[in-house]
Amino acid sequence: MKNEKLKYLCISGVFIALVFVVTAYLHIPTNNGYIHVGDGLIYLVACLLPWPYAIAVGAGGAFLADCLTGFAIWAPGSVIIKSLTVFLFTSKKENVINVRNSLALFPATVLCAGGYYLYEALIYSNFVSPLAGIPASITQSLASSVVFIVLGIAIDKMKVKSKINGGKL
Repeated sequence: MKNEKLKYLCISGVFIALVFVVTAYLHIPTNNGYIHVGDGLIYLVACLLPWPYAIAVGAGGAFLADCLTGFAIWAPGSVIIKSLTVFLFTSKKENVINVRNSLALFPATVLCAGGYYLYEALIYSNFVSPLAGIPASITQSLASSVVFIVLGIAIDKMKVKSKINGGKL
């Protein structure tokens, strides 16, 4: 049991770093932030690890990316949105790519676009101008979905999930 927790903790640390790097440095700037595919890694880890670890990855990676790239104002919103996103996916299925996780991509897109819209509206006390950011949020989610599917198929073919859960990593 202790080794399993340590293994999940180590995998979580690696994924926090990956989410941070992909989000912070592999992005396209927009009018009020940037579009990135770091969410695809969050979707992926939500399918590989139990929720507490996946939440730490989503919240931690997004928090670091926002705070260390000059967008700290977005960090509280990102922590909440990315933490909630994890609950849309399941790690309890044999494969990463399955019906539930594939269908979860739709509410994940709505949560991202709606969550950042609401967060920006609250920050600026304006519910009209944040509408301009919705297409970028949708684009980010769609690009992240592609990354999730491609990596998920590869992970399923390599049977990584069974190695993580079976202790033969």
